[in-house]
Amino acid sequence: MQFQGMVFAPWRIWTRRSLWFKTLLGMLAGIALGLGMPEQALLFKPFGTLFVNTIKMLMVPLIFCSVITGICTLGKRHLDHTGVKAVCLYLGSTTLAICIGLLMGWLLEPGTGAALHNSIVFIPPGHPTLEQVLGDLMPANPLQAMAEGKVVQVVVFAVALGLAINAIGTQGEPAERLFASLAAAMNKLTQVLMLLAPYGVCALMAWLAARYGLELLLPLLKVIGAVYLGCLLHVLGVYSGMLLLLARLNPWHYFRSILDAQALAFTSSSSATTQPLSMQCAEQRLGVSQRVTNTVLPIGATINMDGTALYQGVTALFVAQAFGIDLHLFDYLTIIVIAVLASIGTAGAPGTGLMTLTLVLTSVGLPLEGVALIAGIDRILDMARTTVNVSGDILVSVLIAKREGELDLATYHDPDAGDDPELGER
Repeated sequence: MQFQGMVFAPWRIWTRRSLWFKTLLGMLAGIALGLGMPEQALLFKPFGTLFVNTIKMLMVPLIFCSVITGICTLGKRHLDHTGVKAVCLYLGSTTLAICIGLLMGWLLEPGTGAALHNSIVFIPPGHPTLEQVLGDLMPANPLQAMAEGKVVQVVVFAVALGLAINAIGTQGEPAERLFASLAAAMNKLTQVLMLLAPYGVCALMAWLAARYGLELLLPLLKVIGAVYLGCLLHVLGVYSGMLLLLARLNPWHYFRSILDAQALAFTSSSSATTQPLSMQCAEQRLGVSQRVTNTVLPIGATINMDGTALYQGVTALFVAQAFGIDLHLFDYLTIIVIAVLASIGTAGAPGTGLMTLTLVLTSVGLPLEGVALIAGIDRILDMARTTVNVSGDILVSVLIAKREGELDLATYHDPDAGDDPELGER
């Protein structure tokens, strides 16, 4: 029995570890295999290809069902003027976030030096004219667009279908339930795929490390630096500017009051886990009315993905630079549009951030093998982007409360507001 315990103990330890930790270990193990046994490590490529093909299989139906479900969910809320303002502010800040991510990727060039363009036979698509872009927005055959993986057309059709389902009222409820059920099933398949991520990432990293050695590591560190710098600029720059310009409020009081929520978001990497504390910070420390928080924060949990959008901008340029692919103006615009639209239907489930990244990469013709490079450090990046998401949720509640006359300015400016034992323990 003791011998059996010794045999199976490592497996028990492995199964109890978090998925992000397993994926990080898979990445490190792959690098070690690639450096230590380069000839044998090249044999891992088929397993990595299988993992990438599985991602491709789930990508289109996941985003199609998720976008429809997200639009239907917003439609069911019967948004009043407060909800409409929240949606506009959230989508506007997400657009700014993806632009900052692209700027960080363009300025810092995290993928330069990786030189992976010789590792994969990849022919980037040609750059279309404006006439071709406009002509290709609407699919002539939606099923064919899905089969060919034309992401922009699939998203456009999903948005149109979601709006149509909302427009027909009760007649659309069966279709809404169908797509909600399919979205839940696709999210479940995504979670199952993520359980295999450590092994798929290990296989791909073993193959890449065998080809390129330690040259892979420095670009990954640059990606982490670019994402964290972009997140700081967005939170301290954009959010401060919105408070000053739109609400005439001192940003210092805002940041001081949300530190608890930011700390929990950073450590848990979960907006859902942080939401109760976000509501308490907004109401008890910032003076936002309960009506506003009950309306605005749930909408933010559905569509506000500032940190995720910023992360996608940085990582998309990282993959393009690593594989030596030049992006043009239409590619940048496509990344912005797809990242914003995808945020409407992105579920708060493990792995959906990576799945949304594959959507962005595919929309501009970038190789999905780049996802394996990001997967190993995704947890580190997730901590930063979740903090940004939560900060943006609370920010919009403050802006709308100020505009609606439902912000207690005395509480907002009180440095001791909300400092009670119950809040402090959370």
